[in-house]
Amino acid sequence: MAEQRPRRRYDAIVAADVVGYTRLMDQDEAGTLARLKTLRADKLDPLVEKYGGRIFKNTGDGVLVEFASATDAVQSAFEIQTALTESQHDIDHERRIVLRIGVSLGDVIVEGDDLFGNGVNVAARMETLAKPGGICISGNVHEHVASSMGLAFEDLGAQSVKNLERPVQAYNVVLDAPLTTPADLPGRPSASPTTAPALPDKPSIAVLPFQNMSGDEEQEFFADGMSEDIITGLSHYRSLFVIARNSTFAYKGRSPDLREVARDLGVKYVLEGSIRKGGNRIRITGQLIEGASGNHIWAERYDRDLDDIFAVQDEITEAIVAAIGPEIDSVEREQAQRLPPENLDVWESYQRGLWHLYRFSASDNAEGQRLFRRAIDQAPQFAPAYSGLTHALYYAYMHGHGDDPKTVLDAGYAAGRNAVAFDERDAEGHFALGRILYLRHDHDASMAEFEAAIALNPSLTHAHVGLGTALFFSSLWDPAIESLDQAERLSPHDPLNWLINTAKALAHMGARRHGAAEACARLATRQPTAAITAYLCLAATLATQGKEAEAVRAMAEVFAKKPDVNGSYVAQVLPYRDPDELAYLIDALHKAGMPR
Repeated sequence: MAEQRPRRRYDAIVAADVVGYTRLMDQDEAGTLARLKTLRADKLDPLVEKYGGRIFKNTGDGVLVEFASATDAVQSAFEIQTALTESQHDIDHERRIVLRIGVSLGDVIVEGDDLFGNGVNVAARMETLAKPGGICISGNVHEHVASSMGLAFEDLGAQSVKNLERPVQAYNVVLDAPLTTPADLPGRPSASPTTAPALPDKPSIAVLPFQNMSGDEEQEFFADGMSEDIITGLSHYRSLFVIARNSTFAYKGRSPDLREVARDLGVKYVLEGSIRKGGNRIRITGQLIEGASGNHIWAERYDRDLDDIFAVQDEITEAIVAAIGPEIDSVEREQAQRLPPENLDVWESYQRGLWHLYRFSASDNAEGQRLFRRAIDQAPQFAPAYSGLTHALYYAYMHGHGDDPKTVLDAGYAAGRNAVAFDERDAEGHFALGRILYLRHDHDASMAEFEAAIALNPSLTHAHVGLGTALFFSSLWDPAIESLDQAERLSPHDPLNWLINTAKALAHMGARRHGAAEACARLATRQPTAAITAYLCLAATLATQGKEAEAVRAMAEVFAKKPDVNGSYVAQVLPYRDPDELAYLIDALHKAGMPR
């Protein structure tokens, strides 16, 4: 068997070690080890994880960390040093844990979980040049971050360092200097402060041209195409304001301060990324920042084979678009929740309503309905508020909030019709109405609404979930699973993935594939957000296989969530088109201990 050649890649490497480690251990070995353990668990590890880093070597008095980008590496190092300083202000100087950090960018060799090569060696040398409590970066790292992070740097010149043939340009990060002002930053399109556009009245984003890091000019078309496809994909979100390509491509070939880009273009969020190709592999990174603060909202790295460049482009674009939309929605909801009620406008009322909606309690559902209705009172033709109200009424019906289920369902239907009427191109409105329609046993109309939502926004994960659910209610088992698989691919870490797996389990159960149904139901119930239907499904599929003791235990979880569960409730929340399929499910639940 031929020996496997080591893999190579191009990464940012951070090297950190403890200053005076031997002295600290001599003074108080147990106390030093305890403080190191605490600082790593509370500060270093979370900040490495926050920026997508991976610790690949721990030397006792130091660590080596791999990052996908120089920006992530330096930002992580900066926040680590800041956090260590702030957390130890009340500790005697002689006992403080102080780090030196070096950052480099270069080729590394992958052997198992370990990394070697020039990138690692230069990071280690930069670490030796760093001041205690400081950060030293190589020249190529400086090229990537000097204009985009707003930090000050001290030029150390070309440094001759151990085990490297050529001198390495080095810079110290000046940690105690004020952030660079926008006027000091070169290389951005000019814009007068007085002409900066106002923020739109909905979340807004600019997608900058992705950087081609391959050194291959022929890959420029791929980088540009990626940016254009993401802009197009984000434009399918009717709730977003997306800057057109011609405006963002004015920044191509530059290294602007992203906060200034946000101000100049009048947007709240900026997405930037890079593409690096080596052999038949490609790495694409993306990061989303909030313009006002410069805070990172989302970041991801994708490594793929490059057998079909256009298929790869489609896959990565779909994944990024699917991830960014929900991330922006989440941040907007959190920010709306922090606003005092007297300052809420229509959009903020809507976002705050969503924040309450997804907490899934009776009181939060009622508050969500109140806020959506408030937004409608303020703007009677604001379609998203009707969509939000439709979702709230859907969950109120499903979870038994309210005295009269029929009244709740009728109100949800009216709200959903208004959502579509006031903006027929809003995918979220069609999705919301589709769920109400299958609860009303209008299965064909329900599927049509989900298909309309997907046509308007192919990346709307929950529309695929809705379609899959409507399909299995109509006994179309395999098409249902295909749609649910697509939803899971679009959003693999969705908090509502329990719903996807519950629907898959019911589809497999309908097809009498009980082993697959049980596997999906167990996946669903392992998620902390799983609702009662996941446990109902698990109890039923266990009972159909004669696993009565396990089925009874699963039904006990159902009773803990809803003590009065019965066949009428199951028929209410699982509206099968075929009464025989509903009877099959209810019979299985009776075997598991549900009262008749």
